[in-house]
Amino acid sequence: MTTPATEAEAKTPTPPVARKIRKADVIHGETRGDDYGWLRERADPEVKAYLEAENAYADALMRPTQPFQDALYEEMLGRIKETDVDVPYLRDGFFYYSRTEEGKQYPIHCRKQGSLDYAERVTLDLNELAQGKKFMALGGYLPSDDGRLLAYSTDDIGFRQYTLHVKDLASVSEAEKIAERVGSAAWSADNRTLFYTVEEESSKRQYRLYRHRIGSTQHDLVYEERDQAFNVGVGRTRSRRFLILGISSLTTSEVLFLPADQPTGDWHLVAPRIAEQEYEVDHHGDSFYIRTNDTGRNFRLVRAPVSPRNLRFIGRRRKLATSSR
Repeated sequence: MTTPATEAEAKTPTPPVARKIRKADVIHGETRGDDYGWLRERADPEVKAYLEAENAYADALMRPTQPFQDALYEEMLGRIKETDVDVPYLRDGFFYYSRTEEGKQYPIHCRKQGSLDYAERVTLDLNELAQGKKFMALGGYLPSDDGRLLAYSTDDIGFRQYTLHVKDLASVSEAEKIAERVGSAAWSADNRTLFYTVEEESSKRQYRLYRHRIGSTQHDLVYEERDQAFNVGVGRTRSRRFLILGISSLTTSEVLFLPADQPTGDWHLVAPRIAEQEYEVDHHGDSFYIRTNDTGRNFRLVRAPVSPRNLRFIGRRRKLATSSR
């Protein structure tokens, strides 16, 4: 004879159990074991089967709450303005903004030249990019200084793995694929040279900086960070006069800069990395403004002149890698 308790137990779905495959990794001289590292192999059919079993288990366990889930979703959706427009911002004579439309899942990025009263131009419609795909996320969205080219990165697998493209906004040609596994990107002031960083496949660590001139097939390796504790990222100062290469771990940082109008020039080191010291750099007028914790636990703001000849805080020129891929 069954009891209500045993009947409930019989109806409760059984969770899948992942196999344990012992793997030892040596990191910084320490051996660490990982029984589930095999689950990182996304192309392995067994990994896919296990994840599908996990999803099926979750669906079965939550099935009694489905009416409540539907009610919550409808309530939240009713509080969202599906057709909406973000506040536009002015950049180089264009007003940029994004908007959403009822029934469409992703934003539509647009711009108007000169005035908000002028005709709208769609620069990037994520709904179109998402057609035939299960997922779509926008990473970077970077118009060139003259507004002709748009560099953007997208992830269509949900693994935060972004592919960099460049689109000519003055034509109807298809976007050009530049690189995969891209983390950051920045235009130089010549409107043709694009810098970008890529990740190391095994660790997802951003470790290389490349330079690419649009229209060419060459991708020049500018910098490679070999210390596994450090990531790299590229950007422009707010003044847009300089490109900034940031190199950082959790507690230590290093920054190099390059005049944005000299994309093939030498990078200059702001200050060498010192353990447990962090700093970040921006530019305004004739000075770099540096936020740093070099004198204590808290950060201070210091200023240094831009001219390398007069810099006490800024160090040597750095001739970086010159190889290409």
